[in-house]
Amino acid sequence: LYCIEKISYPVWEDFSAKATKLHSQLRTTILAAVAFLDAFQKVADMATNSRGATRDIGSALTRMCMRHRSIEAKLRHFTNALMEGLVTPLQDRIEEWKKTANQLDKDHAKEYKRSRQEIKRKSLDTIKLQKKARKG
Repeated sequence: LYCIEKISYPVWEDFSAKATKLHSQLRTTILAAVAFLDAFQKVADMATNSRGATRDIGSALTRMCMRHRSIEAKLRHFTNALMEGLVTPLQDRIEEWKKTANQLDKDHAKEYKRSRQEIKRKSLDTIKLQKKARKG
């Protein structure tokens, strides 16, 4: 499990960065869509307030604008869900994994050093006992 965490960390970090970039681009797209729809609504209002058949065209444009505002709202909802439901929790988890991996590394280094010293000490004790057995 430790190896999987350590190896997969860069992959999750990259995924998180790309998701953050997607979120940023979607927000920019939403701002552009809102500006476009505002301008489009002005055109529709102008056509609606005129006389004759242009009034019907204005009503159709207003309905179309309302449908597109619904799409913009859904895109805004998706963008917020992406950040709040995926990116932020994932970044928190990545930091937790990183801390856990570092702590495991430290613990392993300590245990390795202690075991190595113990083996060295036992080896020296064995050599002393062998010398003692030869003399005795």
